[in-house]
Amino acid sequence: MLQRSTIRKVLSGDSLMKFGTSEGLELDGIDLQILQTLQQDCKIPLARIGDLVGLSAPSVIERIKKLEQSGVIRGYHAALDSRRLGLDVTAFIGVVIDHPASIEQFEDQVSSLEGVLECHHVTGQHTLLLKAKTQNTSTLEKLISRVRTIPGVARTETMVVLSTHSERVQIPLGTQIAARAAAEAEERERKEVPRRKNLRGPKLVAVQPSGSSAPARHPSERQ
Repeated sequence: MLQRSTIRKVLSGDSLMKFGTSEGLELDGIDLQILQTLQQDCKIPLARIGDLVGLSAPSVIERIKKLEQSGVIRGYHAALDSRRLGLDVTAFIGVVIDHPASIEQFEDQVSSLEGVLECHHVTGQHTLLLKAKTQNTSTLEKLISRVRTIPGVARTETMVVLSTHSERVQIPLGTQIAARAAAEAEERERKEVPRRKNLRGPKLVAVQPSGSSAPARHPSERQ
């Protein structure tokens, strides 16, 4: 349950599509800013988020609950440092499946293997691509052996990571935030133009009588 003081969540934006979701939730600029803020610091107080987006804490809570219910926010987790936990080896394992009918069974079984972080169905020479973290090359070898025992696996190819420059878990939202801000600014301008026209009022035109050389005067100047 959400606490008013802090939010301890890691976000996933798999369902973001054109500022909305497959369930039909429309995300405005404030929603996107909230998501971006939570990704950067999920322990930030709700009141601080409200200050950043111009809303009260209860309003922020309401928006976050809608994002949870729609599936935009999928879970609350801690981001751990794998090396500090003794998992020094990162590897990508390409898997070739001998028949398309075996893919689902493989995905079901490989998800239970400790050390496998991700499993992606990909194009190219491999059927699936796994991302794994293990303690050392010996434990990696054991993991690969277990992968090969899964029915349907024709062969595997392993690529061990030598060093990691970037490893992000945040969903990129900067472009969407900028595009939404531009769209909202355009919409405000479109609504503002008729209002400005109405505020101007009718123009006062001075008409000089025919045959008179006296300059026309505003009605308030006449005696």
